[in-house]
Amino acid sequence: MYKNKITQALLLGASLAVAATSFSSIAAQVPEGTKLAKVQELVRGNGTEVASIDPHKTEGVPESHVIRDLLEGLVNQDADGNTVPGVATSWETTDNKTFTFHLRKEAVWSNGEPVTAQDFVYSWQRAVDPATASPYSWYIEMTTMTNAADIVAGKKDKSTLGVKAIDDHTLEVHLDTPVPYFVMMTGHTTMKPVNKAVVEKYGDQWTRPANFVGNGAFTVSNWVVNERLELKRNEKYWDNAHTVLNKVTYLPIENQVSEMNRFLSGEIQITNELPVEHFRRLQKEHPEAVNVKGNLCSYYYGFNNAKAPFDDVRVRKALSYAIDRDVIANAILGQGQKPAYFLTPEITAGFHPDLPAYGKMTQKERIAAAKELLAEAGFNKSHPLEFTLLYNTSENHKKIATAIQSMWRKDLGVKIKLENQEWKTYLDTRREGNFDVTRAGWCGDYNEASSFLSLMQSNNSSNDPKYHSDTYDALMAKAMLATSDAEREDIYNKAEKQLATDMPIAPIYQYVTSRLVSPTVGGYPANNAEDKMFSKDMYIIAK
Repeated sequence: MYKNKITQALLLGASLAVAATSFSSIAAQVPEGTKLAKVQELVRGNGTEVASIDPHKTEGVPESHVIRDLLEGLVNQDADGNTVPGVATSWETTDNKTFTFHLRKEAVWSNGEPVTAQDFVYSWQRAVDPATASPYSWYIEMTTMTNAADIVAGKKDKSTLGVKAIDDHTLEVHLDTPVPYFVMMTGHTTMKPVNKAVVEKYGDQWTRPANFVGNGAFTVSNWVVNERLELKRNEKYWDNAHTVLNKVTYLPIENQVSEMNRFLSGEIQITNELPVEHFRRLQKEHPEAVNVKGNLCSYYYGFNNAKAPFDDVRVRKALSYAIDRDVIANAILGQGQKPAYFLTPEITAGFHPDLPAYGKMTQKERIAAAKELLAEAGFNKSHPLEFTLLYNTSENHKKIATAIQSMWRKDLGVKIKLENQEWKTYLDTRREGNFDVTRAGWCGDYNEASSFLSLMQSNNSSNDPKYHSDTYDALMAKAMLATSDAEREDIYNKAEKQLATDMPIAPIYQYVTSRLVSPTVGGYPANNAEDKMFSKDMYIIAK
């Protein structure tokens, strides 16, 4: 039985006994003696213009940052990444297949209507409904929720999804396979609720400020595309009494130097990133503002496995081997990033990936192997490999792409054209498969290895490289049936080895989150590995 403030260790299957805990608030408490600023407004850099704030129409990190403030799911996370109650006050299961959630009666939408179990039923059905075309419908399929896969495939009606409202405040969920970390999964953006009446009344326009209705700590007040997205405190949020901020503004700044300058001028209190070339100077001149923490994310290049010549594993391996990951992680970035030779980052809870054979080679040995592989595939000086490398607009992505372009040209004689696209176009291009090689990053949707490894399953709609391996799919299916954490980890390691054998992607580095955070910002979650920030838990300290 899992109840109340349950730890991630328990959600991952550890045999711990946790007593139910009473909560008056899940918001961060302001430390005693803290002097708060008179103006409680936070301005954050968000990297790019969000594609949408509809939780069932999004797939990116920038969107999740905003949606986390606007909509609340069954569970949230605290500053240390522990799973804590959201709309659900408690939950229980006896077999990790049937879960019962008890919803708080004080939770209401921003229009005053109660948030009910029926809202979650409607929302999850909407997410898997092919008519919605959610880019993340696969996520609910990965929970093994009954009939989710068949609904996504158009074989069954959305009404057959394994979730039902027992009454207004009791939600029951049925899975086909035991998933010990299912509660953790419900905190994801795709599983947040939307207001049925508002969505059906306004259609795709329901996210406009004048129409928006949410159940989070904030609501939309103003949205100027490519300029700013402003949120105001939701006075009807069930825990509004413990929310300190009155306003949160997200700025879509793609240029990290511009974002840094706006921070240093006092306009922004939290940046999205740091310009890598200024990192050491900022550490020296503004040590109180530079914040670096481990992050549950991997940076990689995806090969279009469905398109020649990238349907040839020798080409994929050659390009992957020739990337000097130490140079990228330590010289170009140099903020604590780790060179990556597998998809799942080492910070992932309960997982210790084995370094594949190519990761144990010297870079000189990898380049020699890459040259042989490329020659075997029919490419040489008189017949060089030529292709386009796609990345989304960002100075940091450009620096990495330029460096890797140089490595490939120098060591393999490959000719590469770099192409950058703004965020929305880039996502569409990737999804449609109109690329040769693409920059990509993946951040865990929950702190467990399957959050990364499921990405490469052939039935995952976010598998943009179009990788298909019956062996890999069988391993991942077997992992879901594992009866112990040790057995599951062993299977995950075999899955990583299969990726190293097939090389559908080239892992490059494991992220850290490095940004500028003003010392006036209290409640910043410096220990949250998934970088989940809830503005309701932050506040502005008087200077």
